Amino acid sequence: MKFRRQKNNDSGVNLTPLIDVVFLLLIFFMVSTTFTKETHLVVDLPEADGEIAETPKGTIDLLVNRNGNYSINGVALVNRKIETLMKGLKEVSRGDSQLPLIITADANASHQSVVTAMDAAGRLGFVHLKITTQKVETDDS
Repeated sequence: MKFRRQKNNDSGVNLTPLIDVVFLLLIFFMVSTTFTKETHLVVDLPEADGEIAETPKGTIDLLVNRNGNYSINGVALVNRKIETLMKGLKEVSRGDSQLPLIITADANASHQSVVTAMDAAGRLGFVHLKITTQKVETDDS
């Protein structure tokens, strides 16, 4: 019995399916990728350089510490929820939204904590808001 070996005339690998798959993957990634342009703003904040104002009687002092915890007139609140903050402001003001509200925030407090404090005051109708700053000491040496 004689077995004949057949010679394969295909001497190369067919690359057509591979190229099709690569193009499909390329199209998929081009369509599904979102391009966002991030901008970094350089903000030069103003410094407070003025006379120290006297605190009028009947003001409400709202303190925001570096951890985002609140205290109203020296009394710490139990949590950071806006509902708790609004309830505390309502109790201290006795419903009088015309009282001046002074917000004092730590320099390292999150922006969200300060905005939450301002939002709570706005929801209760406070219109006389003040934000305290620390006078910058200049070294003229």
